[in-house]
Amino acid sequence: MLPPRGARLCEIGAGFGRLADFYRGYAQVILLDYSRSMLRDARTRLQNDPRFVFVAADLYNLPLADSALDTAVTVRVLHHIADLPRAFAQIARVVRPQGSYLTEFANKRHLKARLRYALTRRGANPNDLGPYEFVKLNFDFHPRYIDTELRKNEFIICDQRAVSTFRVAALKRIVPAGVLAALDGVLQTPTAKLYLSPSLFVRAQSTKPGAPALNPALWRCPACASGDIAESSDALTCRACSRVYPIIDGIIDFKSQM
Repeated sequence: MLPPRGARLCEIGAGFGRLADFYRGYAQVILLDYSRSMLRDARTRLQNDPRFVFVAADLYNLPLADSALDTAVTVRVLHHIADLPRAFAQIARVVRPQGSYLTEFANKRHLKARLRYALTRRGANPNDLGPYEFVKLNFDFHPRYIDTELRKNEFIICDQRAVSTFRVAALKRIVPAGVLAALDGVLQTPTAKLYLSPSLFVRAQSTKPGAPALNPALWRCPACASGDIAESSDALTCRACSRVYPIIDGIIDFKSQM
């Protein structure tokens, strides 16, 4: 589902960089996470590849310039997002016109949830469009809610896949994992719009106005929103508000100021 190549990609919530090998077709890859310790692990693993940039920052206030990305990625991230409209607004801002956003979310309407609610009336109502917080900061989302919020931010879903369809403990004890994985792969596309699986991947394209050109500038100050950023070997400095964001152990830290 990932566009195979481009000038610049950012994975938001990249953790220790476990998906980095999928980004070989991109000239520059920003691995962004709120956790500095996870980014240190990612840098240890990938430090010999100059394409990677490691950034500690907040999804709700991305330090990236408008239309700075060809592609944005969030995998195993949205289920921890309490304010999804705000997050989507930031992602929409940094993806260029006709650029791509690939994401995955926990599906509120999966088959097991529907059957449980129909038989016992326990758990979330799978027909209710609102997010369901099943434990603190862990959310399931209705597919229509995801589609609506993406559309509000000028994204149109182009492709979707159902994954983890056989995430059932009893089934895993009976059927070999390789068989389940093969069946899951076969069913990903034809069952995607039935919303039976507990997780769904979607690829959306930006429809915001403007030429599909990448902004040559990469950074935006999260404090004052200026794009006038000076780069040095040990820090990024906003010329507009004089904020200084240190580079520590190869990680640009937009959560700290000097």
